[in-house]
Amino acid sequence: MPVTMATALRRTTIACGSAAAALALTAGLAAPAHADHEDTPTSRQLLELCNNGTDVCVFHPEGPVREHQAARHVVGSPVYNCTDREQWMTVGWSDTTSESNSVGLSLGGGYKFGEVFQVSFEATYGHEWKNSHTESQTTTVIAAPGEVGRVYVGPRMQTVNGTYELHFPDRYYGHYYWYVPFEATGPTADQSGTITQSTRPMTSEERAAHC
Repeated sequence: MPVTMATALRRTTIACGSAAAALALTAGLAAPAHADHEDTPTSRQLLELCNNGTDVCVFHPEGPVREHQAARHVVGSPVYNCTDREQWMTVGWSDTTSESNSVGLSLGGGYKFGEVFQVSFEATYGHEWKNSHTESQTTTVIAAPGEVGRVYVGPRMQTVNGTYELHFPDRYYGHYYWYVPFEATGPTADQSGTITQSTRPMTSEERAAHC
């Protein structure tokens, strides 16, 4: 069948359209599987870059510091009264209370975000943030005959909430600005915790081992 000029032109147009579609499909397959804005860095990744790749890293505290009593725990060694009369016995002990936070990184240890936190905390609340506190004392335990005594300490703690604001010179995971919620708990400055003692009758195993 003779090919007219119109038929040839139509075939050429279809061929060009098919080539363009194939090129578009190839370009789509070559695109990265995950664009920057589809991934999100962890809070830890972001805070490790604080003043170590950022133009701005600022901690903004929110609300007052919340002071609270931590759960009490045993300190020192137990004392056993193997006599037939009441005894006043001394227990020497040492206890270290450390801070913790929502990121799981120490606020010390050379991390820049820790320095930013401590400076901002002191400027806002007027007293120093303590990463840890060690207290050593001697406590007298009064035990009746046949009793074992122990000493317990419940440290006084403080908790603060806030947000880190980070600015990057180039897009990081698709953004110049990132905001990281943050919570930290640490020992109070005055360490006005509670110290208690408790006694109970010794078990037969304890009596056999210590008396």
